[in-house]
Amino acid sequence: MEIRFDLVDTPDKLHTLCAMAEEIWHEYFTPLLGEGQVNYMVEKFQSLPAITHQLEHEGYRYYLTMAEGKPVGYIGIRPDSDGRLFLSKLYLRKEARGQGVARKAFTFLQELCRKEGYSAIWLTVNRHNDHTVAVYRHFGFCTLREEDTDIGNGYFMNDYIMEVPVKG
Repeated sequence: MEIRFDLVDTPDKLHTLCAMAEEIWHEYFTPLLGEGQVNYMVEKFQSLPAITHQLEHEGYRYYLTMAEGKPVGYIGIRPDSDGRLFLSKLYLRKEARGQGVARKAFTFLQELCRKEGYSAIWLTVNRHNDHTVAVYRHFGFCTLREEDTDIGNGYFMNDYIMEVPVKG
């Protein structure tokens, strides 16, 4: 399967990303977080205004994950001033999971880190998202700490902070 990662740099790609974010978040996270929190988080973090702000003012880059020319997921990253890369988002549509796409995404991210000089990739992941935590551990991520973040409206993110060094 041919996998590529297309930089979100046009309005069409941005709209594709936002539609896919809403689809994936509702399908995957509703059983874990509940519909109310998912609706709130999509609007706050993954809506068109939120992603546009991240791209224009917060240093984020987004990539569409393309399989055989079709969008099957997306990646959101932000370089940090400490020389690490923050992996903010890595989500796949249901039909793309278990197909080796996540492995190719991590290879892409590691190559990007080597090219741009980042020493590590770090992320946050919900502590109760057992499958995803296991995937990150499989890719070499270690848990640095736990963190509970108040995101407003009575909701919290209960996360692990995980990191993997980038090998030269």
